[in-house]
Amino acid sequence: MHVGVLTVPFGDQSLENTLASLTEVGVEAVEIGCGGFPGEDHLTRAEYLDDADAQASLLDLLSTYDLSLSALATHNNPLHPDRSRGRQADTELRETIELAGELGVDAVTCFSGLPGGGPNDEVPNWITAPWPPEHADALDYQWELAVEYWQDIAEHAADHGVDVAIEMHPNMLIHEPRGLLRLREATNDRIGANFDPSHLYWQGIEPTEAIRLLGASDAIHHFHAKDTKLYAANTREKGVLDTTPYTDEANRSWLFRSVGYGHGESHWKDIVSTLRMVGYDGALSIEHEDSLTSSTEGLEKAVDLLSRAIFETQPGEAYWA
Repeated sequence: MHVGVLTVPFGDQSLENTLASLTEVGVEAVEIGCGGFPGEDHLTRAEYLDDADAQASLLDLLSTYDLSLSALATHNNPLHPDRSRGRQADTELRETIELAGELGVDAVTCFSGLPGGGPNDEVPNWITAPWPPEHADALDYQWELAVEYWQDIAEHAADHGVDVAIEMHPNMLIHEPRGLLRLREATNDRIGANFDPSHLYWQGIEPTEAIRLLGASDAIHHFHAKDTKLYAANTREKGVLDTTPYTDEANRSWLFRSVGYGHGESHWKDIVSTLRMVGYDGALSIEHEDSLTSSTEGLEKAVDLLSRAIFETQPGEAYWA
């Protein structure tokens, strides 16, 4: 198990400068955006796809700084009811899967996407309750579209030997573990989770229980290390479905926080231990989205905590058992 970083917050720096800085603070792996909301500041698909020389240069650069590439990231909405936006997201995802296969990268991180509530809708519709009954009908419609789409993507991923790691995220069809397993069962084992606990905390989902649930099916393909803090003074008044801007921190029910600032070190050690129990031994990729501190400080504090939490060796024989 090793500490990684999603490099998106450092998009104003060159990739080489970013890698040099990350190595200095003890990072061992990087997850690089190449489409969708993460953008492609550090890795432009058109520059690297089907170009063996460009790919070799990228891998040499990573090797120079002793960094592995844990995943390529392209988070967008391929199920968007605006067909042009959906097609663009679909192209990004397919090409990123192809590029990951060419680079020998195990996983592509992404969102499930979210359709509209019906064939004539223009915006995505996140259904959070089954009543009035038209909402349940809308959810059935969304699942029909999603299964058809993701069956095709799962085959594409299998053809290229790449796992697709879906981040369970609000305002996406797949926002919790049971939905993730439902989609996996309808497709193939290439579909799994980019397990990000930050989106689970405020939904009332216990991350270690979710890790056990998904881990029982070997459904965790990647992991995002990001914390969340719930603020009871606000949740008591308006709950957790909070549309307050992320930058209005004092009035939000919850905020994304740097690792350790939502839950303590012992909690993160429990997460690491549970990941080991279910057989996950990959990167813990830090995603910095803490508006109360800088990317650099948030990263350094997260690396410091996770470096104490992760296991660097394999367990020996349980001689006492």
